[in-house]
Amino acid sequence: MTVFCLVEVDGGVVDASLRALTLARGVAAQAGAGLAAVVFGEPPADDLAAYGVDDVYAVSGIDGYAPRAWGRALAALADGASAVVAAGTDRGNEVLAHVGAITGLPMAANCVAVSAGSGGSFEIVRQRWAGLLLEEAVLDAPMALLTAATDAGAAAPADAPGSAVAHQVAASPTGDDLVVRAAEAPAGAGGASLASARVVVGGGRGVGSADGFGPLDELASLLGGVVGVSRVVTSEGWRPHTQQVGQTGTKITPDLYLACGISGAIQHIAGCAGAKHIIAINTDPAAPMMARADYAVVGDLHEVIPALVEALRDRS
Repeated sequence: MTVFCLVEVDGGVVDASLRALTLARGVAAQAGAGLAAVVFGEPPADDLAAYGVDDVYAVSGIDGYAPRAWGRALAALADGASAVVAAGTDRGNEVLAHVGAITGLPMAANCVAVSAGSGGSFEIVRQRWAGLLLEEAVLDAPMALLTAATDAGAAAPADAPGSAVAHQVAASPTGDDLVVRAAEAPAGAGGASLASARVVVGGGRGVGSADGFGPLDELASLLGGVVGVSRVVTSEGWRPHTQQVGQTGTKITPDLYLACGISGAIQHIAGCAGAKHIIAINTDPAAPMMARADYAVVGDLHEVIPALVEALRDRS
């Protein structure tokens, strides 16, 4: 028996996938199964071996991100597996949903804990309502389909890592499998995505306009990060929804979240609560985001951000 884990790569294994691998390794240990990673593209085998992966399947033949084609290839590889795990990112949830549709099996999203139950079932704890509450449930299926919450525990390498055996797999998607394909331009330095970025510079209503994001874009580039926004920014049409942080956007887990001109509605807090450190810049010292921040700067972001950009330029 084997537990498969879908691994997303963005210049390296994304942090959310390392968390998913950590969860999958625990599931494999309980099931007495091996751990295999599935990567669409070139796999960083050494990084995966450090997390206890026994086999790495590199899938070729699919140009770009095609969720149905990825789901079909993953379902074929995992036929007969005890479980399939993915990160609870937009891609991980979407691909696992396709695997569920293809196999007719149920899927449990945003899990924070998984343990073996009776009769081959799994007892799970998963986040609901953007992590505001936890649900305990039993997943009873021939093969468990699970996504790991992006802020579920820390990514932990295996105590005794081995060497991963690489396998090349050529997918043969049909025309129907490729009807939906995504083409993405690199977002910020290094092409990091919002879900996997180590640094996120957030902008809210206080930025003032679409043109006001210029200094934030430059700051994110200097820090090797990406820009995220609050819901009001997307509602005003200043930035696309793909950059929204929050309950109805992307949940982020960066090392640093710099929130500029963001008041801190509960829905936004739900999206950035997984950040290791939060710095808030706001003219209102009573804004909820200021209370959540590790460091708070009471001031006008239009003065603070340019000064920070200039200081970073001088150091580079």
